[in-house]
Amino acid sequence: MKQTPIRIKVDLTNNPYEVVIGKNLLKQIGNELLALGFKQSTKILIVSNPVVAKEYANQLIQNLHLAGFTAKLLVLEAGESQKNIKSIGYIHDSSYEQKLERNSLMIALGGGVVGDMTGFAAATWLRGIPFVQIPTTLLAMVDASVGGKTGVNHPKGKNLIGAFHQPKLVLIDPVTLKTLPDREFRAGIAEVIKYGVIGDKKLFELLENAKDIKNLNSIDKELIIEILYRSVKSKAKIVEQDERESGLRAILNYGHTFGHVIETLEGYGVWIHGEAVSIGMIVAGELAIKKNLWTIEDNQRQKELLLKAGLPIHWPKLNITKVLETLTTDKKVKDGNIKFILPKSIGKVIIDDIDNEEIKKFIYNLNQASNC
Repeated sequence: MKQTPIRIKVDLTNNPYEVVIGKNLLKQIGNELLALGFKQSTKILIVSNPVVAKEYANQLIQNLHLAGFTAKLLVLEAGESQKNIKSIGYIHDSSYEQKLERNSLMIALGGGVVGDMTGFAAATWLRGIPFVQIPTTLLAMVDASVGGKTGVNHPKGKNLIGAFHQPKLVLIDPVTLKTLPDREFRAGIAEVIKYGVIGDKKLFELLENAKDIKNLNSIDKELIIEILYRSVKSKAKIVEQDERESGLRAILNYGHTFGHVIETLEGYGVWIHGEAVSIGMIVAGELAIKKNLWTIEDNQRQKELLLKAGLPIHWPKLNITKVLETLTTDKKVKDGNIKFILPKSIGKVIIDDIDNEEIKKFIYNLNQASNC
């Protein structure tokens, strides 16, 4: 078992950076920025949400001040429904008021929504300024904070507006998980299970063998560090090979194609992201069964692990026409073909094109089953 702090390099050609995992890292933020070459005169804008800011913003600002930095705080309302262009406008307005320059810095302190919005605002302010991710949710720690995908939602689809903009640093402090609601923690476990299915069989088995994975207090503390390490390492390896999602990186979207449909059509916030992804993984698994890609036994193992995590697994009955419309406007469509990430075994997935008629029939059967 690796000892903290752990440093994982995301070894990109043009914008390499480190993901640092360890307890009480908020106290080290100033030293980390100085080590990266940021001067004490650097103007810093911290973006957070009310709950996270109340818990951690003062501590972060104080530690930046101890290192000689001056930082201002912008608090935005929480939730997926706030992840829109209007919120980006608030960050841009604050950037103007604080006179942020090209060598200034934005820090995202919060979950995936804060990270995505701050990263996109940083990518578009003065055509791109540096930013740092300090994720405070499990989902953001293992997924959203790593890889440089930033953006906001469009009313017709999730994450349709965005940019690739790599952070300068990602600081993951598991201590911040103590204030995370159980529902949000379970949503993060959905993404961890995803990593197990797409490429880390050992991680999947660790979760299977754990006594309980429904909340932070029920999981062994060493297992949490192992979950963070293995998940980040898996994502870093994939991002290094495919920074801009032109091929291999698409496998990170396992469970997300149908998950995004659920989020879009049911309304952002009805299902939080990890819950929608959980259902999406179930649907992808069933589709893989129909195409004889993986075994009923592996499908059942996935289902049982998601249930063990307290995650939803039942497809909500949705209008077939709207489902198809949402699928065809998804980012993963290429040349009019919808690309699905489907499992072949625990630890291996493939990318597969499926025509509209086959999907239409499959969704019809899903809706029929949801009536039972």
